[in-house]
Amino acid sequence: MAEVKRKKGETFDSLYRRFQRRIQASGKVLQAKKVRFHNKPLKLTKRRAGALRREEMRSKYEYELRTGKIKPEMKRGPRRG
Repeated sequence: MAEVKRKKGETFDSLYRRFQRRIQASGKVLQAKKVRFHNKPLKLTKRRAGALRREEMRSKYEYELRTGKIKPEMKRGPRRG
């Protein structure tokens, strides 16, 4: 942790700015973000299961498109939920 001592007559704002600069220079913020947002790589079986599921959904969509259950104008948009 970066340690900053207040100089005589220094305002809190300038002390805070000096502290922020020291933190940025040390790289602690970047390291914390790397740790916080790190995603573990998926296992091979899970990746394969996802690929199979996508392939199944794609073939189902194409089948329904060919049989006329879905109109060609209706495009699938991103799913939000």
